[in-house]
Amino acid sequence: MSHSATTVGSNTYDRIKHDIIFGDLEPGAKLKLDGLRDRYSASVSTLRETLNRLASEGFVQAAEQRGFFVRPVSAGDLTEIAKLRILLECSALETSIECGDADWEGNLVAAHHKLHLIEQKMLDGDTSQKELWKRYDGEFHQALIRACNSQNLLSLHATIFDKYLRYQMLVFTSRGQEAVEEHKTMFDAALARDPVKAKAALETHIRLGLEHTLAAMSEL
Repeated sequence: MSHSATTVGSNTYDRIKHDIIFGDLEPGAKLKLDGLRDRYSASVSTLRETLNRLASEGFVQAAEQRGFFVRPVSAGDLTEIAKLRILLECSALETSIECGDADWEGNLVAAHHKLHLIEQKMLDGDTSQKELWKRYDGEFHQALIRACNSQNLLSLHATIFDKYLRYQMLVFTSRGQEAVEEHKTMFDAALARDPVKAKAALETHIRLGLEHTLAAMSEL
């Protein structure tokens, strides 16, 4: 495959996945190849390859004889995703704290600083940068576990995190100061090389986020 074809395929994958996560392609929507070809300026073969890849990752459903659909959402699915995130992220966090060097600390400080600045804007009522806020949130959580020394774990976590993010964007509500303080507790514990406190704060953060999102979903 040529470099240009690879680039087109990668860009198409990134764009469709983004639109699924951020709700531009709604849960349960049928993904018609003709419509997608016009929307993403990609060939049918590229789209089929992309949708099959997204199906293997759990963002798309491939129904025999019926085509492709955006994966539906459910409370049960979100709960399972949150439990998997706790298992993966807590394990990676413990190893990362044990193995992280000065570069890891520096990247973590930078990631938390960016997140904290935009969190303060959110608390002040400025919700105009929701997508940037969630990007910085993801970067902070990734920075926490970056030194876990397992690319397989990081890759799997990234997929689970994106699935979790999809639900957050579906109901989009913020837990405000509570979540800000949880991030600060994780950050401080990581820099203090206290994996027990850091993991406890992370698990609390995810569980409370799950409860918050489930409650918001029940009102849809």
